[in-house]
Amino acid sequence: MFLDYPKISATNSETEPDRIERLSRVYGYAAGLADLDGNTTCIEKLAKLHDHKGTLMVIWHVAPTSQEIGYFLRAWQSRIGDESTQVEHALMISESAQRAGDASESE
Repeated sequence: MFLDYPKISATNSETEPDRIERLSRVYGYAAGLADLDGNTTCIEKLAKLHDHKGTLMVIWHVAPTSQEIGYFLRAWQSRIGDESTQVEHALMISESAQRAGDASESE
């Protein structure tokens, strides 16, 4: 059983708590699609999901495949998501990589 869930957040979640619930459902939908494909590494790569004013922001620890990007697009386009194609993907910068970059810039 995989218990390391991604962080889930949303703009205006204090006044619109349903946004967090929607992201939880989208996560489940995308994880289900990955499971159907036999993709056991997709959810391990995922760092964070954020709803930024109707745009799904998917933040990854490791670069996703085009198939993994498709899981989240399909989930967000569904009736449990936002029913839109507004999905953006980004890689999370690790602290050690950021420190290494900062050190090389100061040289």
